Amino acid sequence: MIRSDSNGSTDSFHSCSSADLTPTSLPSGEYEIFLSFRGPDVRKTFADHLYTSLVRSKFRTFRDEEELRKGGTIGPSIIRAITESKIYIPILTPNYASSKWCLQELAKMVECWKSGGGAKGQHIILPVFLFVDPRDVRHTESGSYKEAFEQHSQKHDPETVLEWKEALQEVGKMKGYHVTESDGHGSIIDKILTEVELHLGANYTLVTDELVGIDSHVDEVVRLLNLDSSTSEKIIGIHGMGGLGKTTLAKAVYDKVSTKFERCYFLENIRDTLLEKNGVSILQNKIISGILRKDFNEAKNASDGIRIIRDRVCRHKLLIVLDDVDEKFQFDDVLGKFENFSTDSRFLITTRDVRGLELLRECKMFELQEMSPDHSLTLFNKHAFGVDSPQEDYAILSKDFSQAAAGLPLYIKVIGSLLYRMDKIFWEEKLEELKKISPTKVQERLKISYNELTHTERQIFLDIACYFIESFKIGPMLMWNDCDFYSESTIRSLTQRSLIKLQKPYIKGADIDMFWMHDHVRDLGRAIVREEKNQNPYKRSRIWSNKDAVDMLKHKKGTDWVEILEVDMKFEDFMLTDKEFEKLTRLRYLKVSNGRLAGDFKDVLPNLRWLRLKSCDSIPTGLYLKKLVTLQLVDCSVRDGWKGWNELKVARKLKAVSLKRCFHLKKVPDFSDCEDLECLDFEECRNMRGEVDIGNFKSLRYLLISNTKITKIKGEIGRLLNLKYLLASDSSLKEVPAGISKLSSLKNLSLALIDPYKSDFTEMLPASLTLLYISNDTQKFCPDTSSENLQRLPNLSNLINLLILHLRDVGIGEILGLGELKMLEYLDIGRAPRIVHLDGLENLVLLQHLRVEGCPIIKKLPSLVALTRLELLWIQDCPLVTEINGMGQLWESLSHLKVVGCSALIGLESLHSMVKLERLLLVGCVLTETMPPSLSMFTKLTELSLCAMPWKQFPDLSNLKNLRVLCMSFCQELIEVPGLDALESLKWLSMEGCRSIRKVPDLSGLKKLKTLDVESCIQLKEVRGLERLESLEELKMSGCESIEELPNLSGLKNLRELLLKGCIQLKEVNGLEGLELTVFEARKRIKAKYVMNSAARYGKQLLTSRSN
Repeated sequence: MIRSDSNGSTDSFHSCSSADLTPTSLPSGEYEIFLSFRGPDVRKTFADHLYTSLVRSKFRTFRDEEELRKGGTIGPSIIRAITESKIYIPILTPNYASSKWCLQELAKMVECWKSGGGAKGQHIILPVFLFVDPRDVRHTESGSYKEAFEQHSQKHDPETVLEWKEALQEVGKMKGYHVTESDGHGSIIDKILTEVELHLGANYTLVTDELVGIDSHVDEVVRLLNLDSSTSEKIIGIHGMGGLGKTTLAKAVYDKVSTKFERCYFLENIRDTLLEKNGVSILQNKIISGILRKDFNEAKNASDGIRIIRDRVCRHKLLIVLDDVDEKFQFDDVLGKFENFSTDSRFLITTRDVRGLELLRECKMFELQEMSPDHSLTLFNKHAFGVDSPQEDYAILSKDFSQAAAGLPLYIKVIGSLLYRMDKIFWEEKLEELKKISPTKVQERLKISYNELTHTERQIFLDIACYFIESFKIGPMLMWNDCDFYSESTIRSLTQRSLIKLQKPYIKGADIDMFWMHDHVRDLGRAIVREEKNQNPYKRSRIWSNKDAVDMLKHKKGTDWVEILEVDMKFEDFMLTDKEFEKLTRLRYLKVSNGRLAGDFKDVLPNLRWLRLKSCDSIPTGLYLKKLVTLQLVDCSVRDGWKGWNELKVARKLKAVSLKRCFHLKKVPDFSDCEDLECLDFEECRNMRGEVDIGNFKSLRYLLISNTKITKIKGEIGRLLNLKYLLASDSSLKEVPAGISKLSSLKNLSLALIDPYKSDFTEMLPASLTLLYISNDTQKFCPDTSSENLQRLPNLSNLINLLILHLRDVGIGEILGLGELKMLEYLDIGRAPRIVHLDGLENLVLLQHLRVEGCPIIKKLPSLVALTRLELLWIQDCPLVTEINGMGQLWESLSHLKVVGCSALIGLESLHSMVKLERLLLVGCVLTETMPPSLSMFTKLTELSLCAMPWKQFPDLSNLKNLRVLCMSFCQELIEVPGLDALESLKWLSMEGCRSIRKVPDLSGLKKLKTLDVESCIQLKEVRGLERLESLEELKMSGCESIEELPNLSGLKNLRELLLKGCIQLKEVNGLEGLELTVFEARKRIKAKYVMNSAARYGKQLLTSRSN
């Protein structure tokens, strides 16, 4: 997945997402399929397998939990699931009719089926007759259902019983799947999946179809990247006219090859950013943030950014995509000289104008052409009809539209989506309209679709185009709903018309939607806004240009036409007061970043729905914002005594509050008057203490208190039936909130509990969970009770949707129900000193990530033979584990293997067959039985750590051509490392503490080596080839007592750190005069000349010369 380009911004409710909207082109209901069965009959067999297969195929399937039913009738959630679903799959078994709930569900299905048009309507029934004859289902008076209905007749009124019988008779006549005792379940389930795909595919095609015909292009670009060798040709340019799918191609390539790089970043919106003040610095900070994986905002100007990129970014093996640059973009001005980057790094640039690429040296070109006629027609049909082929009477028209679209995928999708389910007259009108516009005028052609939008659809479309691309849904949706824009249906309409997309960021287990829009569609929206009010920017409805926004506020030119405004005051020196905003009476959205606000806003901004202040040093008063629905104060210097807390009590419509990282807050603000609150976010308010009272918030969906000192959730949490996210990791909660089992909508739950005496769960967890993170931090509460942490969890077998399970610092002895978590993909157990076994682990066939750490009494893991999707296996500090069974079946999937501190482990089954391993870390293990004499089979290995091993000789390493990291520290008996000199891709080498090694192979061939650590190799006498390590940045040789001399180091132009403490035989170091060292440690007696202030020129710490 491609991470969003947000410049580290965290003020968009990163954990809060209105996730009710379904994927692209699906109806608004939460479920597509309703699965009905009598639990005791088939719960562990056929139904379980069918449900798992449907979910794995990405069909949203409702499975009724019979064990959780209460009362005499099916509840509203069941009825809603039935009415929303398109396909019903009742599994009729010999005892099905004995369940009144099953019969009620079936009757409701038949009712919906009939009201929707019967066999040709909007609902479909696919009955499964499992070990029961369809004739017995039809004839309830004589078949196997006779006894059940005799009992029902005594308990229920005749009309109800008759309704149930008629429902069975109707279903019994339908064509379904008759499964006998001798039939294999797998083949029947495959047939059901095929039919489900047929029915759902016709109307609800997921828009993966944009990739029609792209495979050959992806393969060609990957070939041009030449990933298997180091090269000076680091840049691939994809060029072609707008709308051809250059960004789509770049993303497809990125997804395919990103795992081969150390760090990756996809940078979008380059053209617009460069138009902003300090645009180059903004881009540089985005790139640095993305590569370093943390917020970064230190590049104040272009030269500053280039220096930081050179010193902190270039060292990595990088993949950077620069999307949609123009001829004005200069690579050197933004990123510096591309010679500074590793020869393993690659850059992928997309542009409409090839002139910008022609200026780049060593740039390979790839021209993306229009789609072929066949591919164009296929793509058009997918959007116009939902299938690859057109309806017969539309075949000629389809071909005409496909040809008129001139092979542009974007326009093919937009016009095809516009025509979906429209009559022939409409098709013919739009075809004539299309033919009158030149294929080169993409925006004019796209406007055909825009012109068909309603007023509400246009407003939301323009909002997204100008502001909310790559924003999470919750904030805009709340604002639109309060403006009566009917956002759910509008978003669905815009999605179905291919004008926007909903996509999810890479947050495992999170149910989060973000808006995405093609840059041509975005440009259309912004062009429409620019045409408003005779080009006067201050009379436009939306101002997104920071230059225009600053100019309008600075000169007080605001008008009552402006509805949405964003401004970043980072490079401005004037304060914002109420005077700058007093004319903006229609403003419904305001975002101010890095500003200082003052004055009295009492009668200002009367229509404001959404206020976002980020990194603002001062906050004004007088915020009597009666229409406010969303308040975000992020990274702001707001305090407990701010008058605004009382003023905001008039905002009775408030639905979302985020005070993320407001470090000065010590108390929980009182929002009790805002009874409609849906989101309450206090994350990372690390000084906030006390209780959070949720008593009045019946509509709450998101409660986020991680990284706070909040000790209690006050109120009946079980009443929050809409709560989806309860995140309280690294908080100070003392006990599990009572009533948690009632939270039927809860998706993500993370709790960190600090009171060992109140930490046990006494309730079942809700079956809706997809992520569960439980940890204890008893040290915060009572330092002497570390062994008394969480000792009891409920049985987890009901968590049938769980994808991620984290258990940290827990005292439980077993995980009850682990084997029933059939959807689990990620299992992380850390520091669980009482865990004895992991029964059921062998059943988790979808597991991709398994980490077991700090389980000192566990002796054996269940067999991993069925875990054929496992990509990462991490076993650490489990000293009694003697073997790991079933590894031989993981050879196709396992890419990361880490075994640390498992001193009893003497072998790893079939280790030699793990040919897809990319990272192998074995530390403190004997492994005398299974370590092969050569590691030549591990050709994909990029990181190898074999530390604290009792070996005298390493396996041969010579074939590890992709290895970048090698650690063999503290192998105290090691005397030889065969093949070390052949590791041409190696960048980091540590042999620290190898006390027996006397020599190493000639290292002169390791041209990419940046760090060499041989500290405490007390018998090492020389390092041959050291003077030719031209990329070396760190040389650590402290404690090498036998080293008598070093070669002249003048050739090591990149050397920044040199550590020679404890080299008691070393008398002199030559060649340091021309080096720009930042750290030099050596004995006083060593003679060395070095430059002391060179590092200061680069803004780093001064050179330190420390002696021992």
